[in-house]
This record gives sequence, structure tokens and C-alpha cells, in this order.
Amino acid sequence: MGFNTWNYFGCDINETVIRVAADRLVTLGLADAGYTYLNIDDCWAEKTRDTNGQLQADSIKFPSGMQALAESIHQKGLQFGIYGDAGLFTCAGFPGSRHHEADDAALFASWGVDYLKYDNCFSAAADVQQRYKDMRDALNSTGRPIYFSMCEWGVAGPWHWARSVGNSWRTDADIAPSWDSVLRCLDNGAAGLSKYAGPGGWNDPDMLEVGVGGLTPAQQRSHFALWALAKAPLLIGADLSDISATSLKILLSKEVIAINQDSLGVAGDIIWKEGPLEIWAAPLDGDARAVILFNRHHAGLPEQISVTWAQLGYKPGFKAAVRDLFAETDLGVYEQGFTATVANYDVAVLRAGQALRA
Repeated sequence: MGFNTWNYFGCDINETVIRVAADRLVTLGLADAGYTYLNIDDCWAEKTRDTNGQLQADSIKFPSGMQALAESIHQKGLQFGIYGDAGLFTCAGFPGSRHHEADDAALFASWGVDYLKYDNCFSAAADVQQRYKDMRDALNSTGRPIYFSMCEWGVAGPWHWARSVGNSWRTDADIAPSWDSVLRCLDNGAAGLSKYAGPGGWNDPDMLEVGVGGLTPAQQRSHFALWALAKAPLLIGADLSDISATSLKILLSKEVIAINQDSLGVAGDIIWKEGPLEIWAAPLDGDARAVILFNRHHAGLPEQISVTWAQLGYKPGFKAAVRDLFAETDLGVYEQGFTATVANYDVAVLRAGQALRA
């Protein structure tokens, strides 16, 4: 969980942007909610390496240097992330790390980097696994724990092999602040992939567009809840200096966040679909279930969506206590199942578990 510069700022980044983001993560309560990684994406470097072949931070954008910036971020109780590429150049044309893995990993470690997003531009498709393994080995050799986020866009089916290489792997192309893009990342990058994820390695359908613009409040709720259920990394992409109260409330939804951070560590998946209506679910610690009733329809009246306890793997006769996680409200005890009326683009996000005996 954390913040990444790319979705809102793109290449328009500098030290001030990062320091403001760090301040806002703390003052808005986001850090306390779990958003502790502050990750700088592409365009932070000079266009060429120095005379010793080392990467250099852009001296105009980052006059204090990356080590000092990392130290200031750490002093706020946050963690510091950087961006690199497994090819010869980054996607924006800055130096990549191919054939420089050991030097770059050592440099990142010396700066105090805690997270590396590692992209896949300007590279040969045939050697994708080896390129990522080379950086994994280089990071491990530094002795510093660095979260390894593999951004190869799902092109080589990373869910089949990346669990032993990185901590998360992108499952689709870049997300954008539109409903169609969110649905594409969900359908291509989360549905059907839960069996490949687990503690230590996660499917990553890309960063959050909550608060970036382009999505209605209902769409933002759906986007956030479905990413949380899939156990995807929750990386904010919005401008935290100008985020709406509505978007901030969604990002701070502690009981939805708890699904994402559940100690059982089982990713959720789609379990039922009929036209635009879907049910997604995941087991939780304590034999509970997280359930999302999702109406992805673009028109028409709100729809009733029903989930049965049998669909969740409970035995006949089971009585479940149901809680609305966005509203943080208990809804009662139900036999056999539960039905909610869900508006277009929206979700009902529920926790179902054993009802307490009187």
C-alpha cells in the first residue's frame, strides 16, 4: 500500500512533488491506514549515466539527491520507492538497467530504496524471465530488503513463473482513469488468477485511479473494493494535495482495506456471473468470507444480486452474520444467503461469518 507518481503526474515530477506527497500521506491519515510506500516512477534520472556508468538523479528536479530525499521520507515513517527498467531504456527514454543490474541494485540500496518498480520497455521479449531474475539476484545480493514489483504487463504470463522472482507482477497493460480501462484490468488481470497469488507474491492489475478523475464515486468504490479483494497492491495515483473528500473517504475505508490485508492471504476471484451482474469472493481469517456484489451495467435501474452461503462454501443450515464494510454497519443474521440492491457501476461489499450464538 502506498502512493505512486505516474497516474497523475507522469514525467512532471520533482522533489517538491515528492515531499508534498509525503506530508499528505501523513497528515491525511493515509500512512496510518497502511499507505506507507512513496514510489517515484519514470523520469527521475538524467538522460545519461555518469562517467563511472552509474545512474544519476536529475539535478534540476531532485537537487538534494535521492539519498537525502529517501532519508527525509524515512523520517516520516514512510518507505521509499524508485523506478527502473529491465531493458536498455525506460519507457520514457531514460537509462535502463539491462547489463547494469548489479551496479543499479547496489546504488538503490545505498540510497535507502525499499521498493523497486521494474518496467519492461526497450527489451527483447524472448529473455523476459531471465532479465527479471537477473535483477532479483542483484537486489538480493545487496542485503537490503527491497520489494520487487515486476511491471512486464502480463505479456509473458508472469503469474505462471514470477512467484519465485518478484513480490508482485503486473497482469495487464497500463490502467487509465476511465471505467473501460478499470474493467479491462479487472477482467484481464484479476479474474481467474487468484490461484497464482499468495503471501510473498501477488497479482497486480495496476495502480489505483481513485481520485485521479474520470470515474464516478460508484466506479471508484467498485474499483477500490475489487482491487482490495484481489489482494492487489493498493497504490494511490491521485494528487494528494487536491483530492476530494469523497475519494479520500474511499481510500481510507478501513474495513475494505482489512480485506486486502487479511492475514490468511488468499486472493479473491469471481465466483458467479450473469450478464452485467457478478459476485466476487475471498476467504478470510476466522472462516469468514469477503463478498462483493457487483453491478457493472451502464444503464437501467438498480439490480438485486443474491449470494448463497453454499456459493461461499458453507454447509447447509449455516447462519451468517453480514456486515456492510463501506458503511461499517452490521446488517443482521441470515440463513441460506443474502440479497442486496446494487446501483449501476456500484458494489455491495460484505463480510459474512459465523453468527454468534446467544
